[in-house]
Amino acid sequence: MFAIQSEIAKAIAEQLQAKLSASETNAIDLPPTNDLVAFDLYTRAKDLIITARISSSDKADLVQAIELLNQAIARDPSFFDAYCQLANAHGLLYSVGLDHTLARLELAVDAASRLRPDAGETHLARAQNLYLGHRDYDGALGELELARQTLPNDSRIYQLKGFIQRRQQGHYEEGTRTLEHAIDLDPRNVITLNQIAAFNYPRLRRYADAKSAWDRLLAVRPDDSNGKVSRAAVELYWKGDTRPLHQVIDSIRATDAAALQRIADSWLICALAERDAAAAKDALVAAGEKAIALSNENVPFSRAFIEGLIARMSHDDAAARSAFSAARADQEKIVATQASYGPAMCVLGLIDAGLGRKEEAIREGRRAIELLPVAKDLPEGMDMIKYLAMTAARVGDKDLACEQLELALSGPSGLTYGELKLLPLWDPLRGDPRFEKIVNSLAPKDQNK
Repeated sequence: MFAIQSEIAKAIAEQLQAKLSASETNAIDLPPTNDLVAFDLYTRAKDLIITARISSSDKADLVQAIELLNQAIARDPSFFDAYCQLANAHGLLYSVGLDHTLARLELAVDAASRLRPDAGETHLARAQNLYLGHRDYDGALGELELARQTLPNDSRIYQLKGFIQRRQQGHYEEGTRTLEHAIDLDPRNVITLNQIAAFNYPRLRRYADAKSAWDRLLAVRPDDSNGKVSRAAVELYWKGDTRPLHQVIDSIRATDAAALQRIADSWLICALAERDAAAAKDALVAAGEKAIALSNENVPFSRAFIEGLIARMSHDDAAARSAFSAARADQEKIVATQASYGPAMCVLGLIDAGLGRKEEAIREGRRAIELLPVAKDLPEGMDMIKYLAMTAARVGDKDLACEQLELALSGPSGLTYGELKLLPLWDPLRGDPRFEKIVNSLAPKDQNK
């Protein structure tokens, strides 16, 4: 099997009249492992990591991938690519907040440190670790430049470079162009297509481009349920229209029950936008024990918080208080182990807002911004500002809420017209002329486009 792969790679290089370096020729000839069982474990793990990256972050998928990779390495301790993916999986668990602990970060560092010291893939893994684990953008870009010297046309280099650039102030559009170049190099890379469709284009208000990117992803993975609902959700965020998303969700519910957990976040958002408490509860059941995202952000919410949100939407204050109290007990434990993580702190602020603890809520919201400022991480810093606005709205500080909303919209924010217009999270601001002006400023200029 590996010999056939090498022959194909050499034939492609010959047809393209590519000049291969000695290291590239050796890389083509060298099989990744001589243990086919280890390779099978690796392949299954890699698929799980891709699934976790292009669907709502699922800790179970990443944990299972790590287990499979550890089994592969146990069978072949020299399996280089398996160490690369192991560092990747640990780093993802850390960076998206599913396990933002020093212990998890050390596991990622340990996996990366075992790689071949001078290989391009090693520099790529180090760049990934510096980026995901430390937000050391300059260091990561330096490692990518070293990787590029031996992997000049590897789309993964430009993919990661684009991810890094969009975190830096003043570089979001440049990062988008870099990701577009990565797609040119690897048009079937579903991770790059997912990221640019879910994050870059929407934050730049390029919704038509987002739909086109989802179409390209679905051409590669036509049965991808998350891609289907995400494409339909563009209409919700862009135009405040839930109908396409509702229809796709109904179709998946009727034909693919196994996919319901993967689309539970979008199902919940649609139900909340339509003020359908029964559907929201069904979506929460489908989600199981996995964390919930209320938009395309690395801010995970617990089941208890969502229960409180649904109860508040249904005007059941007693049930809402009970749910938020349970959510607070769980969130305090998370904050205790992730004290320097802004998203965990901002969720605590939202919970306290739900409980009417105004001073604590505002203090925690501001602390989240201090922990994750825009200067440190542009898009996620903007998200912290957005959630302080939401927290302030809930506790009745409309001045602070509108001030923070304006600030959040001054850059590549995840705030959208549909979200502000429809979601109950913003109900305390409805009717305020400042808020209505903000909502109207985001309305699509031509509904037919």
